[in-house]
Amino acid sequence: MRMTYQDWGLLFLLSILWGGAFFFAAVAVRELPPLTVVISRTAIAALVLAVILRLRSEGWPFTGRMFHTFFIMGLLNNLLPFSLLFWAQTMIPSGLASILNATTPIFSIIVAHFLLTDERMALNKVIGIVFGFVGVIILLGGNLLNNQGFALTGMLACLGAALSYGFAATYGRRFKTMGFSATQVAFGQLTATTFMMVPVVFMFDKPWSLQMPSLSVIAAILMLAIVSTALAYIIFFRLLASAGAVNTALVTLLIPVSAILLGVLFLDESLAMRHYAGMMLIAAALLAIDGRVFSFINGRKQ
Repeated sequence: MRMTYQDWGLLFLLSILWGGAFFFAAVAVRELPPLTVVISRTAIAALVLAVILRLRSEGWPFTGRMFHTFFIMGLLNNLLPFSLLFWAQTMIPSGLASILNATTPIFSIIVAHFLLTDERMALNKVIGIVFGFVGVIILLGGNLLNNQGFALTGMLACLGAALSYGFAATYGRRFKTMGFSATQVAFGQLTATTFMMVPVVFMFDKPWSLQMPSLSVIAAILMLAIVSTALAYIIFFRLLASAGAVNTALVTLLIPVSAILLGVLFLDESLAMRHYAGMMLIAAALLAIDGRVFSFINGRKQ
């Protein structure tokens, strides 16, 4: 499926919005616990999407057994990965977190291979997985050798988030046949996540004991929820419809660039050369998985 200039523009915009999510989260967790940041993100984003549903005269998606489905999707696609990523960003730079998060398509392929009958491994995917895990080993290697426990824990948390996204991608395929719009699905899973987070936040963060955050943190939370979640979801599902899943997955190549630039410019973050080397290998892995490079080479040979 060919991408139009508009599709490419939306792809770059989406990469900035999701790259910005790592930046906004890094600002927020400086003053707020990660779980509080998660529930703030999902609750505000759900409210924004609720308004959009009303303006479009679309109904609420919570019917029959959909409660159960949305709660599972919310757990896999929001609660677990958001919590792990935000917690990780209390230990590692936002740019490094975004690089590790770019392994999501690799985990998605592995999970789909074992759980779906129509998503089996192909040679280009195997090559991509090998490149991807070599990149991860390079990213983790320095901390394994230097015994930097906290940084290693943060990086493993990011990989756990990517694995959770992989399961979410497989589980989320069932929504295609349920007759809901993209906005309804996004609203349903975010609302379910918010309800699940309430007892967790009250148990661990005790929000009544937290100090009022600064204006910069409040602004970061609002941007994270409205721009990097609600708006990003709308753009993401728009791209899925017009450009297809394969083309839209290219956004994972661009997100680390945005996150690293924002972290360097505004948070005084810096990455080692091995982090950039790992990112290049993960980028090569995603290009191999995409398959168009091999198609182009084969086409030139013929």
